[in-house]
Amino acid sequence: MALPQRKHDPKRDVLKDVFGFDDFRPGQEAAIDSLLAGRNVLTVMPTGSGKSLCYQVPALVMGGLTVVVSPLVALMQDQVAALRLAGVAVESINSSRNRDENVAAWRRVAAGEVRLLYMAPERLMTERMLDALGRLDVRLIAIDEAHCVSQWGPAFRPEYSALSRLADLFPKTPIMALTATADEVTRADIALQLFGNRAETLVQGFDRPNISLTVEAKHNTARQLLDFIARHKGKSGIVYCLSRKKTEKIAEQLREAGVTALPYHAGMDKDAREANQNRFMTEPAVVMVATIAFGMGIDKADVRFVFHTDLPGSLEAYYQEIGRAGRDGEAAEAHMLFGLEDIRMRRVFIDQEDAGEDRKRREHARLNMLLAYCEASRCRRQLLLEYFGEQAEPCGNCDICRDPAERIDATEDAKKILAAIRGTGERYGAGHIIDVLLGNRTERMTEAHAALEVFGKGALRKKDEWQALIRQMAGDGLLRHDLQGYGGLEIAEKGHALLRGHGTFEARPIKPRVRTKKESRNAQIAEQSEADQGLIAALKALRMRLAKEKRVPPYVIFSDKSLIDMAQLRPRDDSEFGMVHGVGAAKLKEFGKVFLAAIREHRA
Repeated sequence: MALPQRKHDPKRDVLKDVFGFDDFRPGQEAAIDSLLAGRNVLTVMPTGSGKSLCYQVPALVMGGLTVVVSPLVALMQDQVAALRLAGVAVESINSSRNRDENVAAWRRVAAGEVRLLYMAPERLMTERMLDALGRLDVRLIAIDEAHCVSQWGPAFRPEYSALSRLADLFPKTPIMALTATADEVTRADIALQLFGNRAETLVQGFDRPNISLTVEAKHNTARQLLDFIARHKGKSGIVYCLSRKKTEKIAEQLREAGVTALPYHAGMDKDAREANQNRFMTEPAVVMVATIAFGMGIDKADVRFVFHTDLPGSLEAYYQEIGRAGRDGEAAEAHMLFGLEDIRMRRVFIDQEDAGEDRKRREHARLNMLLAYCEASRCRRQLLLEYFGEQAEPCGNCDICRDPAERIDATEDAKKILAAIRGTGERYGAGHIIDVLLGNRTERMTEAHAALEVFGKGALRKKDEWQALIRQMAGDGLLRHDLQGYGGLEIAEKGHALLRGHGTFEARPIKPRVRTKKESRNAQIAEQSEADQGLIAALKALRMRLAKEKRVPPYVIFSDKSLIDMAQLRPRDDSEFGMVHGVGAAKLKEFGKVFLAAIREHRA
């Protein structure tokens, strides 16, 4: 029986014939349509949702040259390798290639033989390169990791700020900015800087429901980590540490425990760093122990966990880092430890930063929101999504939902905090509010504030207890931090209602509760494949051999989803193999014969 003919649609033709996909993921088609219509687009999509396809498909539909701004050489290399295997004419010009290689790549670009050109912002934003590109048929510009543009987003490279010139230099060329990490303030800043607010903003959503979320008080980092790793034996994962020294120490401890653990930090020799990254990307069951130097652009589909031994810098950073896990859509875990020393160190980092006071206030406020998340008394996923402007129901897949903590009635204490915030004009941070409650006559304490009814009425509690309550109240939606202003505390509508006598506030016990070794099972159990596991193992072994031959990560050959699809469909010929998820024309030609042979051998 003949298959029904697909209605002609250039973008869907590219999607199927080049990339081997039957349909777009949520958010992709809207972003692609906007670009094809000639509009500038800021696209915010969760990690692992296929952001790259949002500019790769239009690049092939529009023709001419698409310039892709990418921050990391490793990211460029992986994307270039994947596109070449898909039969796409692509080049990169970067510092990892010698001068002759870069010159040869540029000649192909100048000759019109290349559809996509990947470059770092430093390489692109030279006058010589901009002048040369101005003489070519540039149809599209894509800026990856666009949150780096924002002065209030997670800091990465100041060179990104120069990209604001592109809209003026290429006025007729649509520009796409892509990120997985941008709250409302950061999105507004990106739109202003890159596009002068003349762009369409598309936010797909931030939820990654397959990632289980857990936060645990720090009491014995090494023991807590080893217990966690033992429950994930044979799995790939990332362990984040705050310092280079700790990274080396933790990696050594894991190796002594029989775990294949590799360190990664900026202080290592470049060749050693790249060798460890390559092992992590290509070998199974490798645990990377790293500082935040490792992460951006890492696209390994089967990372089963991310473990933070220390507090990350912000909720944006946390979201970005846990987003390395579960990109294949299967169940994954994000586990974070935090303690008082973490909080102190993060405060020190902010205060020592070479930045203005306004910036420092904002960063302290961002840290306060992260601490509210850590000390949450309600669903963590709700809090995380609310931070990015989304509403959600309790997830059932975080430690709070799975194992609700003990609660205490803290309504009266909450009212004291709210009264102090209201009485001081909703302009001050937690430190000053606590001074009011404790009755501390500091240099900043005005006579008006000392005359408030709540002045000194909180003397029976310690400073850290009030801090914990304030963080929990922020997490519960009673108050918020003014990130756009001076980082002061503001009363939310729910807080005003509490002051009027409506509702109660229940808090977690002030002293951190240390969990036992018993861990709740993941609420979301990955759907087990019905395919023959023996065949999948054989296909994975074949994929690994081909990946080593071509010196690319295994997922560049085929994703796990593609292998499972092969095992389920068991194609017998090229026509049936072409129906497998992720098999486009180029991969069918390159790999069809060898994979079909492996399937036939297993069938026999």
